[in-house]
Amino acid sequence: AQPQGRRGRLNPGGAVPVVVMPVTREAMPVVVDAVGTVQSIASVQIKPRMDSQIMKVNVEEGALVKEGDILFELDARTLKAQLGQIEAQIRKDQAQVMQARRDLQRNEELLSKNAGTQVQRDNANTALKAAEAQLDADEASKASVQTLLTYTEIRAPVSGRIGSISNKAGAVVRTGDNSATSTLATINQIDPIYVSFAIPQIILPDLRAAMAKGPVKVTAVIDDSKKQSGEMAFIENTVDPNTGTVTAKARIGNANELLWPGQFVKVEIVLGIESDALSVPASAVQLGSQGPFVFVIKEGVADLRQVVVKRTQDGRAVIGKGVESGEQVVVDGQLRLVQGASVTIRPPTVDPNRPASPPRG
Repeated sequence: AQPQGRRGRLNPGGAVPVVVMPVTREAMPVVVDAVGTVQSIASVQIKPRMDSQIMKVNVEEGALVKEGDILFELDARTLKAQLGQIEAQIRKDQAQVMQARRDLQRNEELLSKNAGTQVQRDNANTALKAAEAQLDADEASKASVQTLLTYTEIRAPVSGRIGSISNKAGAVVRTGDNSATSTLATINQIDPIYVSFAIPQIILPDLRAAMAKGPVKVTAVIDDSKKQSGEMAFIENTVDPNTGTVTAKARIGNANELLWPGQFVKVEIVLGIESDALSVPASAVQLGSQGPFVFVIKEGVADLRQVVVKRTQDGRAVIGKGVESGEQVVVDGQLRLVQGASVTIRPPTVDPNRPASPPRG
């Protein structure tokens, strides 16, 4: 019986034409693949902090806002009137404090000349302290109203994209309203952004070791032409016992807004670089009943080799054992080969580093 379940006579049609490529030693990154979800680092619901009426909306739905931008303006007329009243009361208090100090000074002078009494002096001192206390109370009232006035200008707490705006100018908003309309809008931080993904627990030690050495590069891949790179930011402090995976997050710059919250992306985590890795084109590796194998060509004859594939990335298979550097492996024409078959080498017609398309049945 022929290996790997192949049948037929040896070389039924003479030498088999094949395309070969050499086994090479090169620096290959150690990459772990995962599926991730894009998440905002901060997602803030904008709600009113006082009962009022919206006077002005200063932002369009879906707009990019910066931290501190005024998004909504509420009715501030009553608070401004209260502030004016308190400021007038403060000026009155200040005048009364000045008068009380003069009265105290005169009573102390009279007491020193034995023309006044200790009671008069104490009464003047008490009147001064009462005036100063009233001034402090009115200053506190002013600070309280000024704080409430800041609530009438609803500002963006973070920079990001604002979503739908449920309330427009003229709408009345209330702090105790628990309905959906109580949220004026939601801001999602877009740049930078998180990509959350789960990795098998067996990889966790290697990932932690790589992070201990320095920043670990993570790339979010939408397609071959759309990639965004960042660094590992966070590993969850427990493994999910139901799945045997641990959640991790990467922090990725997103100034071009290529990544969007809720989006699914492929994630590539680079744990390090294997400086002297044996690699072959991924199309050279075949899968048989005994595991992966390749055909090595020596002196025009095919030699079937069982190999250990450590990983496959970027169209290259990193081989743990089974071949040596410089040997020629078949990357096209394997389906007609058996152990010991005679071959003739032809030039490649396609890029051998690209994965071969599956055969059509």
